[in-house]
Amino acid sequence: MPSNPFQYILFHTDACHLCELAAQLLDQIQLEYEKQDICDDDFLAEQYGIRIPVLKQIDTNKELNWPFDIDNVKEFLGA
Repeated sequence: MPSNPFQYILFHTDACHLCELAAQLLDQIQLEYEKQDICDDDFLAEQYGIRIPVLKQIDTNKELNWPFDIDNVKEFLGA
């Protein structure tokens, strides 16, 4: 099984304005991440439904909940 090349997941859903803003922030700092639509999975929808967007670091399971800005993301990343 190939390993996931991404270290981060952005949990989101389509047509979510806040999720679009979060993705723009991550793109500004050129963070490589995978987008995961929570509507594709009942468990994710239950876990993240009222918290999205959420940035998750895969290896540590650490999560950054919205609202966040570039400074919060950089701190989360350890930069």
